[in-house]
Amino acid sequence: MKWFGKKAARGSARPALARGFGMAFGSGEWPRSYEAQVRDAYALNPVAQRAVRLVAESVGSAPIACSEPEVARLIAAQSGGQGLVETVASHLLLQGNAYVEVLTGRSLDTRLSTSLAANGEEVAELFALRPDRVSIEADVRGWPGAYLYRVGEVTQRVEPERLVHVRTFHPTDDHYGLGCLGAAAGAVAIHNAATRWNKGLLDNAARPSGALVYEPQDGSNLSPEQFERLKAELEASFQGAGNAGRPLLLDGGLRWQALSLTPADMDFVSLKAAAAREIALAFGVPPMLLGLPGDNTYANYREANRSLWRLTILPLAAKIYGALAQGLAPWWPGVTVAVDVDRVPELSEDRERLWAMVSGADFLSPEEKRTTVGL
Repeated sequence: MKWFGKKAARGSARPALARGFGMAFGSGEWPRSYEAQVRDAYALNPVAQRAVRLVAESVGSAPIACSEPEVARLIAAQSGGQGLVETVASHLLLQGNAYVEVLTGRSLDTRLSTSLAANGEEVAELFALRPDRVSIEADVRGWPGAYLYRVGEVTQRVEPERLVHVRTFHPTDDHYGLGCLGAAAGAVAIHNAATRWNKGLLDNAARPSGALVYEPQDGSNLSPEQFERLKAELEASFQGAGNAGRPLLLDGGLRWQALSLTPADMDFVSLKAAAAREIALAFGVPPMLLGLPGDNTYANYREANRSLWRLTILPLAAKIYGALAQGLAPWWPGVTVAVDVDRVPELSEDRERLWAMVSGADFLSPEEKRTTVGL
């Protein structure tokens, strides 16, 4: 099956490639590179990491309905310690691109295998490649001619027939998809900055505790040496969580002036909560499922779970399984892979309502009722 060969044989050339921000997102002070955004969002931000893992693990653990048992086995098998579908879903959420290499091996006896391609090779393994290491080599007309996988100084060329490219929609790029990191970069930076601010407050007794006011009777000032010595003694003996609440003994005209944060200074708390909600929004996760307070959109966790599956998990799973089925069509023509929604616990109530409506439809025959519920 020559997907790109058919396209390259077209008479008219493809429009010139447009490379937008598929591999580097953001502007201003937000991190632009994919590596920096993954480090700030997935490695350092608990909200973004939990949102990605919640969606990816749900997609990976969803029950599937497959027309070919061998394809189902390949999809469910772990390769190199990674779950295929969970890894692909994570790559799509983070970078917008996922690449699955179809590894084949010669069959020892073609008579014993019914799932062989025309060249006599059978699929032995499906492996998800890191998307930041893959680049597309376009032909003269702009269509993908091959994929280049780079690890250090080694570059491996992979033919399009051996690689399944799953990507999200990108309005300004012909070849690469657009992940959620770019849209969440600003909220992630704000959330991380608020966390560092909070950590700084904790390091300084969780508030600007006060100021030492020097009020001598003769109106003199502290000398530079006295000021530096007093500052060093305060930092060593009275600053930090370990010294919180320690009494301070004053003499020589010193007076303690207590200070506190104003409501305007405390805005970082609400700012952090708003940034966390924006991160959840970028990854399509209801904030309630991430433990974020103040969300009254959903009546309960059950409603939020149903919304997560209907609006985020099922569309993402359909994109992944559709691409895998198309990529494996040369070996298994007509193969179908999809999520078995009848076996998803979070959608059981929807199924019960469907069965109740079909059972009460007296104008339908038993055969029509079975067809309606998918039997």
